[in-house]
Amino acid sequence: MMISKYSASGNDFVIYHTFNKKDRTDLAIELCDRKEGIGADGLIVLVPHESEDFEWQFYNSDGSSAEMCGNGSRAAAHYAYENGLSSNKLSFLTLAGVIKAQVDENIVKSDLTPPVILDKEIIYEGVSWWKIDTGVPHLVTMVEDINHFDIINARALRQTYNANVNIGFIDKDGSLKVRTYERGVEDETLACGTGMAAVFYRANTEGLCKDEVNVFPKSAEHLYLALESNTITFKGSVRKVFETEYSSDKL
Repeated sequence: MMISKYSASGNDFVIYHTFNKKDRTDLAIELCDRKEGIGADGLIVLVPHESEDFEWQFYNSDGSSAEMCGNGSRAAAHYAYENGLSSNKLSFLTLAGVIKAQVDENIVKSDLTPPVILDKEIIYEGVSWWKIDTGVPHLVTMVEDINHFDIINARALRQTYNANVNIGFIDKDGSLKVRTYERGVEDETLACGTGMAAVFYRANTEGLCKDEVNVFPKSAEHLYLALESNTITFKGSVRKVFETEYSSDKL
């Protein structure tokens, strides 16, 4: 089986397509291991779907499944187009719903699921957090210093609220900077698409940023977020790292 490794804004994924839909928890752990496997934040498997271009199975590096992944959606769209599974305008099914995407060379834009504010009244050690669902749940707070991210507190918040944890900062030029602690990886990652979207949505709701912003995750890659009719659009570059043949009875 030929499998590919993709990077999207610092998030990396192992991706392949198959006709067989099954539980691939053990395979995700095997492939995503950074010492004994290929190494990735997640595994994406594309399988056929009767009405959409495909359906995906998404697994975090610990084998847990996730409803949605913003950077993963862009990587999956690029993979599908490059492998002749779709045109450059496509739609596919996730556990969070149908995602639409468009591929323009190495730039991929995807429309995320409509954001939902779940809770605006969370206070943890004197800090105000919002819980927002942008495909998966995220805790969001705005900070004055993006360079300080308390990972111990983030881990405690993740366990208490079963959500990813994000801090956001509005720069002088109006751009947005975001750092994220992710479930399933159980650490800070270089980028999280749905996390950036959640921070953007809180900032926009509070009037701190415009409906279109430049956004920079920890990887410092330049991305774009926009809000129109309650749909968040997420755009940025995607890179195919390599392709290789892989043999496993778990595929």
